[in-house]
Amino acid sequence: MAIGFFKTLVQKFTGKPVDWDELEETLIRADLGVPMSMKILAALQLRENVTTNDIVEVTRAEIAKVLPFDNPPLRPLPSKPKVILMVGVNGTGKTTTTAKLAYFLKSRRHSVLLAAADTFRAAAIEQLGVWSERIGVGMIKGQYNADPAALCYDAYSAADRQQIEFLICDTAGRLHTKSNLMAELTKIKTTLAKHDPEAPHEVWIVVDATTGSNALQQAREFHQSIGLTGVIVTKLDGSGKGGAVIAIQNELGLPTRFIGSGEKLEALEPFNGREFLEQMV
Repeated sequence: MAIGFFKTLVQKFTGKPVDWDELEETLIRADLGVPMSMKILAALQLRENVTTNDIVEVTRAEIAKVLPFDNPPLRPLPSKPKVILMVGVNGTGKTTTTAKLAYFLKSRRHSVLLAAADTFRAAAIEQLGVWSERIGVGMIKGQYNADPAALCYDAYSAADRQQIEFLICDTAGRLHTKSNLMAELTKIKTTLAKHDPEAPHEVWIVVDATTGSNALQQAREFHQSIGLTGVIVTKLDGSGKGGAVIAIQNELGLPTRFIGSGEKLEALEPFNGREFLEQMV
């Protein structure tokens, strides 16, 4: 949706009266979410003789009201590790994104420790181990099927002892509909809080841009269960949709902090609302 979305609107609605049902369907299919789509339609219907330019102008203005243009840099805490808990469903690229985030922070001269808290998949532990060696950061891991909450507790102890600035905990992918697995995340949060009442300091869900409205549903369920602080969107490249970025921000107030657009370690960057809006032209 992000790349060329406004051009698509122009091509679809130029030279004919506005078909409101078709416009509504177009906006919703772009994964903007029903509430945002209704906002745009309501603003347009206040105008007379709506043109294609009006559609683009109003859509752009309503999206600009929602997207945060200021994405605060990720900074360490003064005297203790900053804990980032990475959550999400299976298949969104969460473990790879965890590694990319570690690389991003290390490339900016921050110290990082990884916690392989996806203890249910031996392959996930091995995968993160390969990334940690490649990046040159430490990793705390446990036995297959070990208690992930206990592992995160031990990882915090190690990070604190080594004066590490960032501890990134890669949790197991889980369906947002499985209450027992969601309760496990709550246990991880509670256990980390024994070290620091404010930990984890960030809880970020990793969503796949190509899943469209499912990304919003995932964010909604995880936010309700454990309280998210931000979003990382993967596969947000030329072929990927981006409407979920807007829908999640509009409905849940959760900012997109980083975007991923490829497999390389460097393919993760802070989200820029202005650039995102410009790419929609």
